[in-house]
Amino acid sequence: MKAWFWWFKLQRELADWRLWLTRALVIVFAALAGLSIVAFSWLGDWALERFSALRGHWAWAPLVWTPLCTVAIVWLTRRFWPGAGGSGIPQVMAALDPAVAPEQRGLFVSLRLSLAKMLLTSWGLLAGLSLGREGPSVQVAAGMMHAARRWLPDRTAVSAQGLLVAGGAAGIAAAFNTPLGGVMFAIEELTRRPEQRSSGLLIAGIVLAGLVGASINGNGSYFGVIHVQGLDLSLFWPGLLLALGCGLMGGLFSRLMINSLRGDGRDGWSRWRRLRPLSFALACGLGVAVIGLVTDGATFGSGYGYNHALLQGEHLASWLYAPLKLLATWLTTWAGVPAGIFAPSLAIGAAWGADVAALLGHAQAPALIAMGMVGFLAATTQAPLTAFIIVMEMVDGHAMVLSLMACSLVASGVSRLISTPLYRALTQLQLGRLPPPAAEPPAQREAEASPASPASNS
Repeated sequence: MKAWFWWFKLQRELADWRLWLTRALVIVFAALAGLSIVAFSWLGDWALERFSALRGHWAWAPLVWTPLCTVAIVWLTRRFWPGAGGSGIPQVMAALDPAVAPEQRGLFVSLRLSLAKMLLTSWGLLAGLSLGREGPSVQVAAGMMHAARRWLPDRTAVSAQGLLVAGGAAGIAAAFNTPLGGVMFAIEELTRRPEQRSSGLLIAGIVLAGLVGASINGNGSYFGVIHVQGLDLSLFWPGLLLALGCGLMGGLFSRLMINSLRGDGRDGWSRWRRLRPLSFALACGLGVAVIGLVTDGATFGSGYGYNHALLQGEHLASWLYAPLKLLATWLTTWAGVPAGIFAPSLAIGAAWGADVAALLGHAQAPALIAMGMVGFLAATTQAPLTAFIIVMEMVDGHAMVLSLMACSLVASGVSRLISTPLYRALTQLQLGRLPPPAAEPPAQREAEASPASPASNS
C-alpha cells in the first residue's frame, strides 16, 4: 500500500508539465543571468585595462578623456535609457513596489536596460570614473530573470516579483562569487515577504548563478583573500574605533548621496544639475580626473587594484586615499552615470582599516582592513548581514567571524542615526519617474459630485 502511494505521487509529479517547464525555465534563465554577469565582469576588466594603457601613454589624458566620456554617458543615459542610470539596486526595488503596475516594470528592469547598463557602466570604467559593477549587476541579472516571465505557463507558482528578487540576488552572487551573500541580499534588501524567502526554486536559481560565475572566474574572491592569524583582545579597541568611524563616515556618505541626488533645487548646485546636466557632468568628470591625477591614478576605477595591493601587504597611498576615493565616487554618482558603490565602498573601508592600523601601530593590519571593509559597506548600504557575508567569504579562516559581524552591526547602527537607508531613499526617486495617474473624464467627475449619486448619499 505504501509503495503504491509513493508511486502515485511520483506519477502525479511527473505528469505536471507546467511544474517541470517552470523549473526548467527558472534554472536556464538563472544560468543565463550568471553568464551575463561573467560577461559584464570581463567587459569591465577590459575597460579598466584600456584606461590604464591610455594613462601609460599619456599621463594627462584623463583631464580630457574622462570629462568627455562622462558627458557622452550622461547624454546617452538621459536620452535613450533613463532607467539605466544610478546604481541599479533602486530600480529593482522600485519594480518590486506594489504601486508599480506590471506594464510599468519595463521602466526599471528589462533586457534592453540590462544591455544598456552593461555597456554604459563599462564605458564609465573605460573613462576612469570611480564606480563598481556589483550594484549594476543586480539590475542586469534582474532584467534577465524577469524576461523568463513571458515564457512561463499560466497559473505558475513563480511570480514576477519572485523572479525579480531571484535575479537581483543572483547579480550579487555572481559578481562577488558569494552565493550565500546573494541569498542574504535578497532577504535583507530586496524583500521581507516570507513566502519569497522560502522559495526553494528561486534560491536554487540564485545559488546556480553564483556557481556559474565561480566555475568560470574561479572560486577566489573578487578582492582577494585576507589571511588573519593569532587574534587576541588587543584588537578590541582598534576595532571599536574603526567600527564607530566607519559608521560615522558611511552614514555621512549615504546622507550626502541622498541629498545630492534628490536635488530639491534650493541650492545652486542642484539647479545647475537640473538645468544644465551635461555641463554639470563635464565638471564632475573633470573633478574625478583631477583627483585621480593627484593620487597617481589610485582613485580611478573600482578600487580593485588598490584594495588587492593592500591585502598583499603593500603600503601605497597616504591617508588621503580614503577621503579622496569617497569624493571621486560621490562625483561619479552625482554626475548621473550608471555606477555602483559596492566596490568603491570596500576600497574606502579597506583604506581606513589600514590607516587605523598604521596610526596605532597595530600588528594585525589584515584584520583591521577586513573590519574596515565590512564596516564601511554596512554603514553605506545599511545592509549589515549582506556586508558581513560578502567580506566573511574573503577571510581565510573563521577566527574573525564574530569580529566582522560585530563591526558590521555597530557601523550600521551608527549610520542609521545619521541617515535614512540609502537604497530605500533612492527607490522613492525612481518611483517618481512613474507617469501620473490618468485624470478622470469631466463627465465622470460631475456624476460623482452630483447629489443624486449613490456615493453622496452614503
